[in-house]
Amino acid sequence: MPKSVQQQISAVSIVVDNYDDAIEFYTQKLQFVLIEDTELGGGKRWVQVSPRNSNGTNILLAKANSDEQRQIIGNQTGGRVFLFLQTNDFWRDYEIMKSNGVTFNEEPRIEEYGTVVVFQDLYGNKWDLLQLK
Repeated sequence: MPKSVQQQISAVSIVVDNYDDAIEFYTQKLQFVLIEDTELGGGKRWVQVSPRNSNGTNILLAKANSDEQRQIIGNQTGGRVFLFLQTNDFWRDYEIMKSNGVTFNEEPRIEEYGTVVVFQDLYGNKWDLLQLK
């Protein structure tokens, strides 16, 4: 009998302008954890952050190294929401993020599926903060 396939997405890249500024934003304003920051040489680093108590999917902070990559910083999905940060306490996280100076694109709203608000990361990528019902 063949082994069952087991796969997961371990990381999602976000193209950034500066490693240290991105680390500060994610760890200070969003309260993420710095998982790894390894020098790779030539100015490159392997930098991963993750929400606290996450399921193992990390954000890989990838520094732009070409004009083409610099052009997509903050707009990796053509203006659509890029990532969805699901929480078990929407109002706690919303208030922490708000007090930390995170930019919100709207007021929180209650939808059929849960409570949601769109916010921006350091570079303008759109995220949903979401608590499902």
